[in-house]
Amino acid sequence: MYIIFALMNTKKKIEIKGLTISELEKYFLSIGDKKFRASQVFNWLYNNLVSKFEDMGTLPKGLRKKLSQDFTLETLTLKTTQSSNLSATKKFLYSTQDDYAIETVLIPGGERNTLCISTQVGCPLDCKFCATGLMGFKRNLTVGEIVDQYFLTAKDVGKNVITNIVFMGMGEPLINFQNTMAALDIFTNQHNNRISRNRITVSTSGIPENIRVLADSPYRIKLALSLHSTFDDIRSRIMPINKRFPLADVLDAIRYYSRITDTRITFEYVMLKGINDREEDIRALTKLCRSLPSKLNVIPFNSIAHMSPEGISKELVPTSLYDIDKFVTKLRDNNITVMVRDTQGDDIAAACGQLATQNIKLT
Repeated sequence: MYIIFALMNTKKKIEIKGLTISELEKYFLSIGDKKFRASQVFNWLYNNLVSKFEDMGTLPKGLRKKLSQDFTLETLTLKTTQSSNLSATKKFLYSTQDDYAIETVLIPGGERNTLCISTQVGCPLDCKFCATGLMGFKRNLTVGEIVDQYFLTAKDVGKNVITNIVFMGMGEPLINFQNTMAALDIFTNQHNNRISRNRITVSTSGIPENIRVLADSPYRIKLALSLHSTFDDIRSRIMPINKRFPLADVLDAIRYYSRITDTRITFEYVMLKGINDREEDIRALTKLCRSLPSKLNVIPFNSIAHMSPEGISKELVPTSLYDIDKFVTKLRDNNITVMVRDTQGDDIAAACGQLATQNIKLT
């Protein structure tokens, strides 16, 4: 009922992108129309990617006019794109209506083309290996701003190009929890024929309570944990959020998620020389990965020099590719499923951990 209340109490138009089916149904009932209008509008917005209310041809002309009076279709504006010279990776710089900058990346992979979307302007977690954390944090993205990264990018590259969505861009999805959940509601809705739920992954640094709530939701998407160390002292050093949510609490929630949803967890692991690439790390990772259905996603540390890091961030050194190979081989010898993420888009600061803008505002 929030949308109806908002329309009754403000002259400002509401973003219609980002409204769930149930919210649209409540709106149409409130103006004396039929509930089925909600699925019609949903289809125009998310399957046909319309940018004007007047293009919603199955709606009566008067209703289209009413929608244009109550709602806006504007959320993000595409400012620039960058294409990698080394791969087909493409980065999109979007501007919010209040001129904040966010980045979205399309990552190619044969028949799989993955869109990495953001959920916040900057990030409050200050992970030492991540450029986004060096931006600081300004605000959460609205539901419309989250989902429109997908729909605007799809309009740019083609409706059927994007096959997968990962919530791994700027920000922590499970801190912007309600908006992330609403975005998942839209992406996984039966009326949305663009992306299957088993092709959607949410990555989190570990917010135990919200991991459990997500597990109990109907969405059943894949979950990835930004692990990066199995030792609390090291994890707290490179991921300050671990001081608030110790790893044991996070892993309890992760095991709950895996059990309730019957899904395999992905552990993300950025390789840092002398920090998390030791023999004791191999032993601890082996023990952890054997304790629940999981796979390990090993990620070479990508430079964050473009953000002029200081302190710990400036001192971090990537594990060599030779040593990564030895590390991975030993884990595989222990029958652990390990994937090594190819570095794509690092020449345009679009690789894992590199998303950030020098100017958080574009004006």
